Amino acid sequence: MNAMPDASVPPAPDAADDLDRLVQSIAAVENLVEAWDEPQRMGAQALKSAIEDLHKEALRRMIRALKGDPAANARLREALSDPVVWGVLRFHGLVRDPLEERVRRALEDVRPFMESHGGGVELVAVKPPDTVELRLTGSCHGCPASSTTLTQGVEKAIREHCPEILHIHQVSRSAEAANASPARGEGGSVHYISPFALGAKGGWQDATTLDRIPERGILACEIKGRALLLSRHGDAVSCFDNRCAHLGMPLDMGEVADGVITCGYHGFRYLLETGECLTAPEVQLRTHAVRVIGRRVQVRIED
Repeated sequence: MNAMPDASVPPAPDAADDLDRLVQSIAAVENLVEAWDEPQRMGAQALKSAIEDLHKEALRRMIRALKGDPAANARLREALSDPVVWGVLRFHGLVRDPLEERVRRALEDVRPFMESHGGGVELVAVKPPDTVELRLTGSCHGCPASSTTLTQGVEKAIREHCPEILHIHQVSRSAEAANASPARGEGGSVHYISPFALGAKGGWQDATTLDRIPERGILACEIKGRALLLSRHGDAVSCFDNRCAHLGMPLDMGEVADGVITCGYHGFRYLLETGECLTAPEVQLRTHAVRVIGRRVQVRIED
């Protein structure tokens, strides 16, 4: 005959319910303390901080000891599936959200600004421990200053959320490149190449006039001692450092054909419209934002 369950033993509590109950209890105490006089509140806060520091140090030492034993480390990972354990360790900064989740959160931070200017970014892959692959879309897709977009916006956001990420790669994009939409400006059309250059108020330097740059060709120039290479595609202009991404040799003496420049030293080939390297896709020419006002071509140097 099967034994009847002991009615005096309560069912196992749900971990999520436990966490909610504990958090609500803490919130109730915090509300109570808010009604105290300032010296009392400061004393309570000091006591709370001291207790939290003690708990954090104890937990850190316990985790360090458990990680030294493979079996114990496995049990520790198992314990992290408990929301109460996870919540407490996360509160103390002893665990972090999964890497991919933090990368996606970083992209959400910059996506509204990029979308407001017709651009976007997609997460292609997260490759632990330190690499992320992205694809720029919309007006950023095929943009001559896409590396500026990555450096000034996306990379900064990712590294704030994920300091362990060391490598952020822009993967090859499809052939349907969308040009950035021109806006009207003083004296004529103004083309901002990168969405993150749209808010730039200063730093623009006159480089040349549009008619001096050969269509689908190049013009070498120098601004403040920096050797640059300009290329024109209709009324849009690209600007790159005049140095091959391979060994830094000057590019302006290279051969130009069909929108591609070939370095005269070691044969590395680059698309003049985007700076993408056709020889080694993992590298790209260093780009700078460009705008055209009337017939004036201005460059904003990105250090």
